[in-house]
Amino acid sequence: MTDAVLLPYQQAWIADKSQVKIIEKSRRVGLSWAEAADSALTAAAANDNGGMDVWYVGYNQAMAQEFVRDVAFWAKHFNQAAELIGEQVLRDEDKDIITYSIKFSSGNRVTALSSRPSNLRGKQGVVVIDEAAFHDDLPSLIKAAMALLIWGGAVRIISTHFGVDNAFNTLIDDCRAGKLPYSVHRITFDDAVTQGLCKRVMAATGKVWSALAEAEWVAGIRAIYSRNAAEELDCIPSQSGGAYLSRALIESRMSASSVVLRYEAKDGFELLADYTREAEISGWLDFTLKPILETLDKTNRSTLGMDFGRSGDLSVIVPMIEGQGLVRTVPFTLELRNVPFEQQRQILFYLADRLPRFGYAALDKTGNGAYLAEVTTQRYGAASVSEVSMSQQWYLENMPRMKAWLEDGTLDQLPRDADVLDDLRLIQVIKGIPKIPDARTKGADGGKRHGDTAVALALACYAASQGGQAFEYIEVPRRLTNTNRNFDDLAHTVESRKDW
Repeated sequence: MTDAVLLPYQQAWIADKSQVKIIEKSRRVGLSWAEAADSALTAAAANDNGGMDVWYVGYNQAMAQEFVRDVAFWAKHFNQAAELIGEQVLRDEDKDIITYSIKFSSGNRVTALSSRPSNLRGKQGVVVIDEAAFHDDLPSLIKAAMALLIWGGAVRIISTHFGVDNAFNTLIDDCRAGKLPYSVHRITFDDAVTQGLCKRVMAATGKVWSALAEAEWVAGIRAIYSRNAAEELDCIPSQSGGAYLSRALIESRMSASSVVLRYEAKDGFELLADYTREAEISGWLDFTLKPILETLDKTNRSTLGMDFGRSGDLSVIVPMIEGQGLVRTVPFTLELRNVPFEQQRQILFYLADRLPRFGYAALDKTGNGAYLAEVTTQRYGAASVSEVSMSQQWYLENMPRMKAWLEDGTLDQLPRDADVLDDLRLIQVIKGIPKIPDARTKGADGGKRHGDTAVALALACYAASQGGQAFEYIEVPRRLTNTNRNFDDLAHTVESRKDW
């Protein structure tokens, strides 16, 4: 029944049965109205079928009245018997509290309260916190609401943004950083229009929809909000922008023990014979990379992230080692410039085969990176490789994790290198999303850079947060003189690596 009435984003909100869910939203997209529908269904159901009381917490009296009226509308729409009790005055300590309530035949109620945290004391059921960013003490209110989860309740937090430093925005950032296990939704004004908001508004107001009428309506709404449109309509907290990571934070996580290994192929290198290119890269890997790999603790788990570039931009590979204390460190990074596809594959496989307990890789598959991501998946399996399309949504969901790990020390020991610092400082908050802007920078070698280390590091953090199966590598001697020695050398090689 709700499919014909609710828009897709409203349906998605109701369909999410997470115990705690949060949505950052545009103004007037009907989320509270959709929540009233879900609250009506929750209160109307019998207790043995998931029914329970719903406690709505708005930040003013008008919101409380409107929500209860919306619940009454939905009760009638769902053909559920309900009694609108209306305004009641409750005495709480030294203050009278006005509540609005509707009671269902199931015995459950939907009650609208003021935002005083103590109002939730002793309650059971679902708590709906509406326009959370505008409550006087949101952290205390959420803390009180979470107590209802112990006996099977739920918490739903809905709000438009109200500044980058607001507790609501901090809550969203913590969720995206993986610090809190809550479900997060996001619906901008443009998202809502794409999913039918304008058509619904015009149908409700008796107007005829057309593409031109919609464009004019959207322009009118944006004109109304003017300078505040980014925050009010686009889910971008005000005063956000500029560098995402401070220089002080980045430098505090750098260490001289971590190095950057750079390889640049000369023009024409890709035209050399296969065996010549392979031999050149093998020699460089054995001389430069192998000694570092041999110093790594074989008991630690490892993952990696790779940002792909072929001619214009760099390819950067960031391995990440997870110690027993769950601190992730970066022993080195690899920067490859102008390196042919096959030799990038050669380098990546050499590294992944020899990293200790290698378990997961996240690779940029955008553009030409698709080939390397695909062959890596074929080699190590889909359960241990993510082929990542670098979309705005991916940045939105994963950059906060990297930032949080840097801030709390979960991520440490990056290379103390000026180009690495510049790459990480390049991340900017653009329309509310931390990402790499289109601008290029110039590295110490004079080559172009595009925040490549920052992207690879974010991919490495993503990889480290995944599961994966550890791979072991056993090196067999390349040249064996006779059959007997074949078996002797192989047995010796395996025996020497039993401590892996």
